[in-house]
Amino acid sequence: MAIDQQLLELLVCPQCKGEIRLSANPAGLICDACRLIYEIRDDIPIMLIDEAKPLDGAGTGR
Repeated sequence: MAIDQQLLELLVCPQCKGEIRLSANPAGLICDACRLIYEIRDDIPIMLIDEAKPLDGAGTGR
């Protein structure tokens, strides 16, 4: 995955505007406050609230 660290520092959760982090298997960006994961497709984070998936704890690095 080629998401730049500087981009990750700028991105926030679109729902709560809180911090996000890269999941352990770099398949998405996680908002711990909202318990949502935003998928990464073709190295592009899909930061749409409607497309976020509930965080179930599997494969999140926690």
